Amino acid sequence: MGQFIVTARKYRPNSFETLLGQENIARTLKNSILRGQLAHAYLFCGPRGVGKTSAARIFAKTINCSNPGEDLEPCGKCESCLSFAEGRSYSIHELDAASNNSVEDIRQLTDSVRIPPQVGKYSVYIIDEVHMLSQAAFNAFLKTLEEPPAHAIFILATTEKHKILPTILSRCQTYDFNRISIEDMVRNIKRIAAAESVNISDDAIHVIAQKADGAMRDALTLFDQTVAFCGTDVTYEQVIKNLNVLDYEYYFRLTENFLSGDYASALLTFDEILAKGFNSLSFIGGLSSHFRDLIVCKNGASRTLLNLAPSVAQRYDAYAAKCSPRFLFEALGITSTCEASYKQSGNPRLLIEFALMKLCNIGGLITGPAVVAPAVPHSPAPQQTQIPQQPKSEPVRKAGLSIKNLMAEAEKRPEEKIDRTEAIENVALQIEAVKQAWQALAENESRMPRLASAIRECEPEIKNDTELHFKVGNVAQKDWIDRNCRARLESFLQKALHNTALRLFVSVAEISDKGANPLYMPSDKVDYLEKNSEEFRSLKKNFDLENA
Repeated sequence: MGQFIVTARKYRPNSFETLLGQENIARTLKNSILRGQLAHAYLFCGPRGVGKTSAARIFAKTINCSNPGEDLEPCGKCESCLSFAEGRSYSIHELDAASNNSVEDIRQLTDSVRIPPQVGKYSVYIIDEVHMLSQAAFNAFLKTLEEPPAHAIFILATTEKHKILPTILSRCQTYDFNRISIEDMVRNIKRIAAAESVNISDDAIHVIAQKADGAMRDALTLFDQTVAFCGTDVTYEQVIKNLNVLDYEYYFRLTENFLSGDYASALLTFDEILAKGFNSLSFIGGLSSHFRDLIVCKNGASRTLLNLAPSVAQRYDAYAAKCSPRFLFEALGITSTCEASYKQSGNPRLLIEFALMKLCNIGGLITGPAVVAPAVPHSPAPQQTQIPQQPKSEPVRKAGLSIKNLMAEAEKRPEEKIDRTEAIENVALQIEAVKQAWQALAENESRMPRLASAIRECEPEIKNDTELHFKVGNVAQKDWIDRNCRARLESFLQKALHNTALRLFVSVAEISDKGANPLYMPSDKVDYLEKNSEEFRSLKKNFDLENA
């Protein structure tokens, strides 16, 4: 059996054409070679596994190649290319800054820089993980890096650009490498799988590409691991089992539980996930990503951000149609908060279980059956049915809405879009039908208890056949309802009473109105005390507050 070479090394890019996902950098480097504008120092920075060292090797081979191709690709046949491929080149040097990070190591490097190349035009020094150099080594390297011999070119590679001294950065041309996109990784893995005679499904490839997190080397390492586990026939189920990836099916099952408000099934599903050995923090992070993908699917323009296999993407489209945007936004807020609080929690499992119960609560409330007002018959003397009143658990204050609480509830419940396009046959307003619809309106607004209480405690008045008027305690309450609720309340009443001409008006109750509580200004209180309290008049006189 021949020696096995890992896929990441066997299929390592050896030309600018095969450099994956860095087309802009490849084009810039080739243009600099074509125009003879080579810099003496380059800095390649970016995440792991995106081709920094590979690009440095390709660039070094190209500038020393005796017979480059038409597209400035190294020929692979000249003495310079062959010596580098066989690991015996004396013109291209690779150093590891992690193990050569002292001043003495840099001194040896600066001494060797003076030696001209034996083959080719340039001596190229590729220094990997250059951020590992000590500060003293960086300072010792400055002069040589700024004014090297004409035949010397330095290529520095690092994953942590922020650790490089500004004096080093100012002496280099900097190239920032991008993460490899999932589409590019999927396409490359398919090509390699075909070359290695491995049958692997698209869903399995997407799982590998997503777990690699933008690093092609990581993706090919996972590919090798999967092939070692599965053989030449690789399925989606085998990949998620081998890589310990939570199946999408769990997230879809939980979404069904949330929408139906079935918290018991959601908790049992979470327990099943933990029993299979999955980390609870990874689970809640995956759930956040799940809601993010559902939100992305709600809009055709943003759907391009969905990096999933086609079969999985179709399921996301189907579930996104079932979920309202409001539910998805609130759900993502709950999971994000839970994820942020996980490390500070003394009982992480309870924290996540409580988050799941809250998701079931908002799902049941938002997607549950809407309260529909009873239809009013078209006969002139309709038979009315008595709507049972909900028992009141606490006394309700008349016209006593709290503006602070109302504003908080308004933020939790954004104004819904009112659809006025439905054609409704206008029916004359009748007092009994109005009272019945009014109580149904209070039930429909039960999620805002203070507003519902104000509606229950007020009897609307019919004016001009198409106007309904009801009164609140003060101007602030009237302004808040006009701004946030009136359009929704009016739309509900129009449909309940079958009258599109109906208009709802909110006014402020006069002090003499029955059941209204007057509002006292500070000056009113002062006048009252001055008339009825001898102690107040004495206090005012003693402290010389007559003119205050």
